[in-house]
Amino acid sequence: MRPAPRPVVVERLDREGLLPAIVFVFSRAGCEAAVHQVVASGIRLTTAAEAAQIRDVVEDAGAGIPPEDLAVLGYDTWAVALERGVAAHHAGLLPVFKETVERLFTAGLVKVVYATETLALGINMPARSVVLESLVKWNGSAHVQLTPGEYTQLTGRAGRRGIDVEGHAVVLYSDEIDPVGVAGLASRRTYPLRSAFHPTYNMAVNLLTTMSQSQAREVLETSFAQFQADRGVVGLARQARKHAEAVAGYAEAMRCHLGDFTEYAELRRQIGRREADVSRERSADRRRAVRGSLTGLRRGEVVAYPRGRRTAHAVVLETDDGGFDGPQLHVLTDERQLRTLTAQDLPHGVQRVGTVRVPRNFNPRNPAQRRDLASSLRNALAEGRIDLADPRTGGRPGPAGPDEELAELRRRLRAHPCHGCAEREDHARWAGRWERATAEHEELLARIQKRTGSIAQDFDKVCAVLAQLGYLAAGDGGTTVTEAGRWLARLYAEKDLLLAECLRSGAWDQLSAAELAGVVSTVVYQARTPEPQGPGTLPGGRHGMLGQALTATVSLSNDLAELERLHGVPVTEPIDLGLVSAVHLWASGAPLTDALDAAELGAGDFVRWCKQVLDVLDQLATAAPSGRLAVRAHEAMGLVRRGVVAWSSV
Repeated sequence: MRPAPRPVVVERLDREGLLPAIVFVFSRAGCEAAVHQVVASGIRLTTAAEAAQIRDVVEDAGAGIPPEDLAVLGYDTWAVALERGVAAHHAGLLPVFKETVERLFTAGLVKVVYATETLALGINMPARSVVLESLVKWNGSAHVQLTPGEYTQLTGRAGRRGIDVEGHAVVLYSDEIDPVGVAGLASRRTYPLRSAFHPTYNMAVNLLTTMSQSQAREVLETSFAQFQADRGVVGLARQARKHAEAVAGYAEAMRCHLGDFTEYAELRRQIGRREADVSRERSADRRRAVRGSLTGLRRGEVVAYPRGRRTAHAVVLETDDGGFDGPQLHVLTDERQLRTLTAQDLPHGVQRVGTVRVPRNFNPRNPAQRRDLASSLRNALAEGRIDLADPRTGGRPGPAGPDEELAELRRRLRAHPCHGCAEREDHARWAGRWERATAEHEELLARIQKRTGSIAQDFDKVCAVLAQLGYLAAGDGGTTVTEAGRWLARLYAEKDLLLAECLRSGAWDQLSAAELAGVVSTVVYQARTPEPQGPGTLPGGRHGMLGQALTATVSLSNDLAELERLHGVPVTEPIDLGLVSAVHLWASGAPLTDALDAAELGAGDFVRWCKQVLDVLDQLATAAPSGRLAVRAHEAMGLVRRGVVAWSSV
C-alpha cells in the first residue's frame, strides 16, 4: 500500500484542525515536488486577507533582487505557492527565501511547510503537527532508518507553546511502515551521546603556543571523548573474551585427520588474494592501454570509439597528454560537434583508423569551417578511406599468459594431504568462520589498545606531521611553534593544513582576485555526490595561471594525504574542484544564471558555499604570509560579496 497523495494528506490535516504542519520529506527534490503537487491540486489554505499580507512580505523580500535573478531563482512560482499557504524549506533555497518562509510560518500565514531534516536544527518554526512521510532517510551513503533520537528531534516540533494543549506527530502509513517499530521510536527516551571531538592541526599549534606538549596531552586526556573511549574498553574486553572462545571452538571443528587444515586454508586464501591481484593488474593494464591509445595522436588523425551501440568517428584537433583527468583529445565529430574525450569517457580507448586534412588556419569556433571538416570526414568514411573496425577491440592489451605464482600455489594446494579429505569442504567452512572470528578478535584487541589514551596519541601523531612540515620544532625546551606555525594558528578552515601549505608554497601568489576566489573554493567545497568533479572551464585553460594553481593544490593535497597515512593520522578528504569555475565566474561579474549552471547547484547551496569562501578569504586577508596575496584576498571578498550573496544574511 502506497502513502496517501500529498494533497489528500493536506486536506485531511486541515479538516482535522491539525494545521499549521511541518511535513518532513528528507529530499530537496521531494520538498519541491510536494509543493508543486499541492498547488497544482488547487488547494488554497489562506484567506484573501492572508494572501495579501503574504504578498507584501514576499515583495519586500525580493525588492533588492534584480528581475533577471528573480527569474533564475523561480521567484514567481515560489510566491504563488506562498500565497496559497504552502512552501518548501531546505538547504538548496536562497537564504532570503528560507528566512521569508520561516517568518510567514511563525506568523501563522503559511500553513504547510515541506522540509528536510535541516529544519529541525536551531530554527524556531512551531507547528501544531509534524508529519513524517517516511522513517527512512539517505545519510549520504545509504538509506537508513531514523534513530529514536532523530524521531524525537523531528516530532518534538509539534505543539506551539502557549497555543496548543498538545502537539501531534503523524507517520504516513505504507507497506514499509511497521507500527511496532514506530511505537519503539516514540517510546524510547534515552539516547547515547557521542563526542565528535578530535585534535586538528590548528588546535595543536594553538595549544602548543601557550603550553608544553605534555601539558596539552593532559588537557586532551580529560576530554569527554577520551572518557567515552576509556569507558568503552570494558565492553570491548568482554567481547574479546567471547571471540577467543569462538576461535578455539572453530579451530577444533576444522581439525583434519590427514594434515594441518590451517595450513591448507592459508593456501586457499593465498590463491584468492593472488587471483584478486592478477585481476587488478590486468585491469590496470587495460587502463594503461586506454590512456596509451589517447597519447601520441596528431592533428588530422581520425579516431573511432564506441558511443552507445554505434561507432563514432572524430578528427583530432588538439591533444593534451596531462591534466586533472589524464590525457585528453579535443576532436570534431562527424556530426560537427566539438568534444573533449578522456579515459573516463572511453573505457575501450580509441583506435586510429585514418587521417583527413585539417586546414592550417582551421578555427573550431567557425561553424562553416566545422561543417566543411565534418563533411570531409563523412566523405572519407563513405569512400572507404577510413577503417571501420570495431573500436571495442582497441585500448586493450593482448591476452595475458598464465601467472606462474598462481599456478605454483594451485599445485601446492593439490599436493597438500588435506586436499584429498572427504570432509574437506566442511572443514573449509569451519576454517572460514575461524578466519573471520580470528580477524574480529585481533581487531577488538587493536581497538582496546588504541582506545587507551587514544586522544593524546592522535595529538602526538598530528604533532609529528606538523613537525615534519616545519610548523613545529623540537628543542631543548621541548616542542615549539615556528613562524609558519604561528600563522597556521590563524587559519580555521576544515582543511587548515592544506590551506597553510598552499600559502607557504606560493602556489596562489600570482592569481588575480577572481582566480583566488575560485581556488579557495577547493578547500571548503564538498559535493553531495561521491563522484569526483572536474573544475569546469578555466580562464587560460589547464596551463593558465588558475589551472597551474589547481594542479599545485591537487599535488599538495595528495602529498599531505600520503604524509598523514605515513603517520597514522586520519586522511583529510581530497579537495573537490567542482565549484572552481562557478565561483570564478561569479567573482568575475558573471550573471547568477551562468554561475548556477557551472556549479550545477541550487541558489541556496551556491550562496552557502560562497559564504564559506568569504570566510577563508577573510582569514587570508589578515593571515596570508604574502602582502600581495592578502590584498588580493581582500579584493576577492568584494567581488564575491555581491548580488544574492550580499543580500543573504546567513
